[in-house]
Amino acid sequence: MASGIPLTDQDRTPWLLLLHDIIQREMAAGTNAILVCSALKKLYRQLLLFGRCALDGGGGAGGGAGVGDRLEGVLFAFLQGSFQLIQERVQARGGHFMPPSLLRSQFDTLEPPSPAENALALDIRDGMPEIAAEIERALSAHL
Repeated sequence: MASGIPLTDQDRTPWLLLLHDIIQREMAAGTNAILVCSALKKLYRQLLLFGRCALDGGGGAGGGAGVGDRLEGVLFAFLQGSFQLIQERVQARGGHFMPPSLLRSQFDTLEPPSPAENALALDIRDGMPEIAAEIERALSAHL
């Protein structure tokens, strides 16, 4: 990405499987964790939840090993905003690995989570304190 070339599904899969392992480790230990990544596609979220089982084709399109879209204890926070607002924010930040020229490819790739995916949609026009408070409320209700 730093060279201006969007990542492919093949590029992302090993990284997402590693993140799945981290989620599994934290859940097995009974600890809470916050993991931040751009899981733009349903397949990516399925890889986070179900690891390699998501690649086996179980559970319909996008995998899931026949267990559906939910995994108890995992909540996705979907930060959403307009292309224009996000473009302004990306251009204003400095020293980030992803150049602003890749933003369009991110939007083109995006598959917003469905209601079955246990995702909390959050408007990025809200401030960080409001977003954090909404996530805390959702987590309290979820756990």
